[in-house]
Amino acid sequence: MKSKRSVKAGRYVRPLLGVSAAIALSLGLMACGAESSGKRAAAPGDTHERAEDGPGPIEARNPIIWADVPDVSVIRVDDTYYMSSTTMHMNPGLPIMKSRDLVNWELLGYAYDTLVDNDQMNLNGGQNAYGKGSWASSLRYHEGQFHVSTFSATSGKTHVYRTGDIQSGNWLETAFEPDLHDHSLFFDDGRVYMVYGSDEIRLVELESDFSGIKAGGVNQVIIDDASKPAGEDIMLPAEGSQLYKIDGRYYLMNITWPRQGMRTVVIHRADRLTGPYEGRVALQYQGIAQGGLIETPEGDWYAMLFGDRGAVGRIPYLVPVSWEDGWPMLGREGVVPETLDVSLDGKPVENANVAGIVTSDEFDRPELPLAWQWNHNPAPEYWSLTDRPGYLRLTNGRVDPDLLQTRNTLTQRTFGPESSASVRVDVSAMRAGDVAGLALLQKHYGYVGVRREGGKRFVTMVSAEGEVPRELGRVPLEGETVYLKAQADFRQGADTAKFYYRPEGGQWSPIGGPLAMEYTLPHFMGYRFGLFSFATREAGGVADFDYFRLGDPLPFRRGPVLQQ
Repeated sequence: MKSKRSVKAGRYVRPLLGVSAAIALSLGLMACGAESSGKRAAAPGDTHERAEDGPGPIEARNPIIWADVPDVSVIRVDDTYYMSSTTMHMNPGLPIMKSRDLVNWELLGYAYDTLVDNDQMNLNGGQNAYGKGSWASSLRYHEGQFHVSTFSATSGKTHVYRTGDIQSGNWLETAFEPDLHDHSLFFDDGRVYMVYGSDEIRLVELESDFSGIKAGGVNQVIIDDASKPAGEDIMLPAEGSQLYKIDGRYYLMNITWPRQGMRTVVIHRADRLTGPYEGRVALQYQGIAQGGLIETPEGDWYAMLFGDRGAVGRIPYLVPVSWEDGWPMLGREGVVPETLDVSLDGKPVENANVAGIVTSDEFDRPELPLAWQWNHNPAPEYWSLTDRPGYLRLTNGRVDPDLLQTRNTLTQRTFGPESSASVRVDVSAMRAGDVAGLALLQKHYGYVGVRREGGKRFVTMVSAEGEVPRELGRVPLEGETVYLKAQADFRQGADTAKFYYRPEGGQWSPIGGPLAMEYTLPHFMGYRFGLFSFATREAGGVADFDYFRLGDPLPFRRGPVLQQ
């Protein structure tokens, strides 16, 4: 079974920040317009530095992005790098980013608007695709064409997207069955292949038009036990394949996880594509693993990998690579460095952190910035930027039981070391039983919002730390507009959030209790800010969001460490 269609992520525009503005923002020198909640004194051992600490040396630091950007695949075309990542059940999906220095990245777009149109992705009938959707991607450039592929248990297919102009985002999709787990797209000697699998790694040849596995083509196991270099007692079998041909030799990178150990990079090499392959452990440090190799125009080598870092998600690290006896050696003596000696045009590079992938939004443009993604497939007829110019309008198109099953929740990544966001909401057109507000979205979510009951409105804080969501705070709301704020603290594994509200003309006040954020495998994603509205009694109610404003992203001295 195969399908082919042209896709373009529509109604989206790029973030407004340029590189210099992004760096200024990451240093706390440019506000995003959020109301200040005041500065606290820095505690001993803080992982970030504030402006009053004085300027430090200009240098790049790991993690290069303190936000959820997992399953990275990186290529270089001339002097520009491109990277794809995973956003699972979010849409549009399969984000594409670019960089000139491997440190600072900005969103270019997405490979698709809609992965698949079914009940899971539409949150119909109590179904969902949390932790599913599209998984690890593979980004390649071949004969003037960009190719990015992914796979999905939600669609049951392997998806290949290609374009000649990665800047425009006009991607042509070809999809075929089955879904090839954690595959690597690979071109060699005029033929196209995928390497895929878990522990047992297989090589299959594809049709030249990506319409499916080629009948009579190469289809064989090339490594029987890819986890073996990491030991015998394995919790997570080797997966996350990324295949490269370097100086005539084939190198396959995988991630595995020994029991009582941590995520580990293993590399196999062979003189022939079909093997035999020999393997070894390439990196076992702080659980930083899964990704690929990249060479700079100057001939320096790096690996782009990710590390699990609690509730913020899986975050990318740039790892120096040296070569010894034909083997890539990751890290500096096996250690992923905190600082990196990276330059661009003869000048040292420093981090912009998340500034190229998140943004504030006044909702005064005809399209949404690229930083936004919908939780599952949106229902386009029930959201608008034009029904009330200058506002994002969310209309409740149906009755839903809770936040996780409602459609049209609009999300952006949270980020470290701390992040905050505030919104102003007009709730005058809400109906009885409606709930609307600002969430921190994961399985164990929390939100501050407005609930309408019995002709009255209340500001409410809800926590889903347990199996059943609980209201931890409620105060009456007299007016028709309200300001809401969520703050997330990821310093030293704190993974704690707090919520606030402010009536028109009033002061910020905390509401409810702290939320203990937890990264869960059922959702498989770092926490996100989410704007939402849902009905519990009748459809038709409306919430109008005036703006979404991020607090100042902060620089950091050192990133988070693996919590043992």
